Amino acid sequence: MNKFWIILFHTYLSKIKTKSFLITTLLTLLITVALTNMSNIIEVFDKGGDKEKVAVLDETGQLYQPLKEQMSTLNKNLQLTEFDGTDKEAEKAVEEGEYTGFVQLRYNAEQLPEATYKAMSVAESAIFTDLQAGLQQMKTMLAASKINLTPEQLGQLYEPVSFEKIALEENAKTEEELNQARGLVYVLLFIIYFAVIMYANMIAMEVATEKSSRVMEIMISSVSPIKQMFAKILGIGLLSLTQLAVLLSVGYFSIKRNLSSLEGGFFDAFGFGNISLSTIAYAVIFFILGYFLYATLAAFLGSLVSRIEDVQQMITPMTLLVVAGFMIAMFGLGKPDSPFIVITSYIPFFTPMIMFLRVGMLNIPVWETALGITILVGTIVFLAIFGARVYRGGVLMYGKSNSFKDIKKALQLTKKE
Repeated sequence: MNKFWIILFHTYLSKIKTKSFLITTLLTLLITVALTNMSNIIEVFDKGGDKEKVAVLDETGQLYQPLKEQMSTLNKNLQLTEFDGTDKEAEKAVEEGEYTGFVQLRYNAEQLPEATYKAMSVAESAIFTDLQAGLQQMKTMLAASKINLTPEQLGQLYEPVSFEKIALEENAKTEEELNQARGLVYVLLFIIYFAVIMYANMIAMEVATEKSSRVMEIMISSVSPIKQMFAKILGIGLLSLTQLAVLLSVGYFSIKRNLSSLEGGFFDAFGFGNISLSTIAYAVIFFILGYFLYATLAAFLGSLVSRIEDVQQMITPMTLLVVAGFMIAMFGLGKPDSPFIVITSYIPFFTPMIMFLRVGMLNIPVWETALGITILVGTIVFLAIFGARVYRGGVLMYGKSNSFKDIKKALQLTKKE
């Protein structure tokens, strides 16, 4: 058992010291801090930036002031300036950089406002959209005054219809709870998806690297292949937990420090303002089970190749399984209770993501979750037993890989021992 722990900690320590691991972790930490401080970063740039200046050519002599009042509430960073001159002079002022653009105001045949906006480029749609919204409000008010509508009647006319969704199923989540759960599950699905792919690939590369350097021949004589396989799986697993613990800790403290600026909007829409402990618990459970499922698969696939160059080709089907599970989960965010999602949640290679999706967004019976976890654990045990036999023979195989035909050869080598 001492040799098992030696291999485990050797795998862990050798990987944690690599430049690629340290650089990846550092970059991810910087991205995490940047995302949790996004509002502060935007505020810094907004403070340093000048207001957008737009010239207004009011052919009516009546629309400039109402438009300016409307825009003061819609976009405070947009500065309107009345322009005394022709449209050619306004175009020249825009070309010289004095204004971002200019807008011409006039009445149409029904004596309602219409406008033309000109700028050096129309790729910047925010200014145009805000001006259009301001003019639309002005047009609505003028049209209402022509048919003698009072402001109260106009407000009633544009008041949104009351339309409430109520679930009849007992303990069903409300629309607000579903929206929050959808955002949270979306983010956690990405974490599970990228982590499973990254760490499973790392295991396959680790095994192939040792085989290509002939270190495996020395290790085989002193440690059983089964101990080697599980020591590497647990070593990389410990590495993944270390990296995730660092990222989550930094993210948690960064969010806590900027909690006041993160309230509302994106933060609440993604469900981070009210995270359920049960959702976090299921995320951890399905992450660990998904890792062991694909890590075991990656370990014995990595043992079949003798060159590092062949690793990606060998594990491509496994990667496609992860991608397929993720794509199905993305579809399931809109229809988490569809029969297709329910059925695929019991397919073990998809269970870590799709069953977690259902648990996070729906109040499903406990027995369904337990059944999915049981099937997943059973598959991991089967893959561990079968994978250990393939690994045992695969580490003794050298030469050009013939893809999955080598599994049969690996099993035959195991029987000869």
